[in-house]
Formats: sequence, C-alpha cells, structure tokens
Amino acid sequence: MKFTVGQIAQVVGGTVEGDENATVSSLAKIEEADAGALAFLANAKYEHFLYTTRATAVIVSPELVLRQPVAAALIRAPEPYLAFSKLLEFYQQATRTARRGVEQPAHLGESSTIGAGHYRGAFSYIGEGCVLGENVLIFPHAFIGDRVRIGDNTIIHAGAKIYADTVIGQRCVVKAGAVVGTDGFGFAPQADGSYKAIPQIGNVVLEDDVSIGANATIDCATMGSTIVRRGAKIDNLVQLAHNVEVGSHTVIASQTGIAGSAKIGDFCVIAGQVGMAGHVSLANKTTVTAQSGIGKTVRQEGTFLQGSTAFDFKQNQRAQVVFRRLPELESRVIALEKSLPAPEKL
Repeated sequence: MKFTVGQIAQVVGGTVEGDENATVSSLAKIEEADAGALAFLANAKYEHFLYTTRATAVIVSPELVLRQPVAAALIRAPEPYLAFSKLLEFYQQATRTARRGVEQPAHLGESSTIGAGHYRGAFSYIGEGCVLGENVLIFPHAFIGDRVRIGDNTIIHAGAKIYADTVIGQRCVVKAGAVVGTDGFGFAPQADGSYKAIPQIGNVVLEDDVSIGANATIDCATMGSTIVRRGAKIDNLVQLAHNVEVGSHTVIASQTGIAGSAKIGDFCVIAGQVGMAGHVSLANKTTVTAQSGIGKTVRQEGTFLQGSTAFDFKQNQRAQVVFRRLPELESRVIALEKSLPAPEKL
C-alpha cells in the first residue's frame, strides 16, 4: 500500500517540510531505510542518521533544529515515537481490512452468530452458542469453544484456542498458539499421597483492549472468573493460573508465572521470568524486575521489587531477618570502628 507524505501527516497530526506528494510504501528504521520508506527519529543519539538516510520521509520532533540539509521530507509531530506507533497501528488496520469472508473448510455452530465484516480462516472452528461481534477476525486453525462471546474488532490469530464460556471484549488480540480458558491446575491431595482433580467450572474474562501473547496460557477459574482487565498486555509464554486477576493497563513480560488466586493491581509492570505465589496481591503501579520472586502481598502503591533466592526454608527465613538488618548492622560496625583508638605505628 502507498501513502503520500501529506496523508501520513494527517494521520499522525503533524506538519510537512518538503515534498508532501512524495509516496511511501514501507516502514523502516532510520539507519536501514531505503527510498520509498518512512522512518522516525525519537532518540537524539540517532540524529546523525537523519542526514544520511535514504528514507523518503522521516517523522521528527517539532523542536528538532537541523544542523545540516536533509534530503528526506520531514513530518514534524509531537512525540515522534508515539506518532510512529500510531502509524503502525493505522497500517496494520489498513492491511487487515482486506481479510473478509469465509475460507473453506471452516465451521460455525448452527446456534452461533457472528457480526458483519468478519473473517474466518480455513480450518477455523466455532462451537455452539457463540456470539461474535462485528469485524472479528478468526485466523486459520483457531478453535473457539461453545458459548464464547467475543466483542467487535477483536482478532484471534492462527492456532489460538479459546475454551468454552470465555468472554473476550472489544479490540482484543489473542496471538498464535495462545490458550485461553483451559482447566486450572487444581488437585486435592489424598490420604495415599495421590491427587484427585478438582473440576474447574469457572471461565476467563478478557476485558476491552487486552493483548494476549503467542503461546501464553490463561486458566479458567475453579469457580467465578479469571480476569484480565481493560488494556492489560500479556507477553508470549506467560502463565496465568486459575482465579488470577490482572489489573487495568498492567504489562507482564515473557516467561512469567502467576499462581492461582493472585491479584495484580492496575498499571503494574512485571518483567520477564517473574514468579508470583498464589493468593497474594500487588498494589497498583508496582514494578517487579526480571527473575524476581513474589511470595507475599505488597500493599504500598508504587513499590519497586527485585530479587529471588531459593535455599533451605528455615535457613532462608533466618537469613532474611539478618538481611533486613544489614543497613543497621553496617552503621553499628562503622560506629564501633570510629570509637576504637587508632592503631599504634610500629
């Protein structure tokens, strides 16, 4: 698809310096762009590429002062990175609108309904009693179980599995291979040491504007709902166990595992490979760094967490007591050193 520089400026709310009738047909990094590409400059350390880039147009800040001539047309827009992201979204939506209709074979349950403007890819399956909104895109080999509800403009990518009774809001994205609504990990220990499966009869609710990464898994609730609230973004290979609640606009990075009934607040940032124990909570705006382990509730909003060590439980508990007192102990050692007489010179 081709767009003029002037059209792009309208999309991002910017002004043009240069040829507004020049056309671009691709997006690229400023250091790699060729003719016909659109790039952006948001970081000052990349400014030198602006004077050598072969891009047809570059999105830059209104405040940028040029130090030498630039061959590319400039689109001056507030927050160039955000403007470029908006353009990527526009381009993505424009290319996806070409997908409409039904490829064969595709199955739609007789009691299910789907709104106008939808797409159902080959070998996709939609069960009975489902209600899907308008402009929903179901890519090939996706599975949607019985009684699922999906809002307008949501995308279910290839090979995703949406189990029965799941509720998905508007403008959500479930990426390839993700599994939403599978049975939670619930087993009751028996007297002989074996385990008996506990039926998981709840569901999963994804509110509006949620993104679920490739091969992520979200278990249904034992009872009630596992909930991912509005605007939350879940990365690839994340595990959310039964009855977990993820707050609005929280982001969770890859390989993180959240155990059953844990609750994460709004606007939290959870980095990669974090482990969170069951039945604990995180306050709003909590940040957790990579490979950290969370074993107790955090109630203070805006807390920044880091660290995880596993060794003998009792030793660990004693060590944690000492660890928390290290600043105090250091101060005492310094005070003792100062109180001692200076060593005699030999």
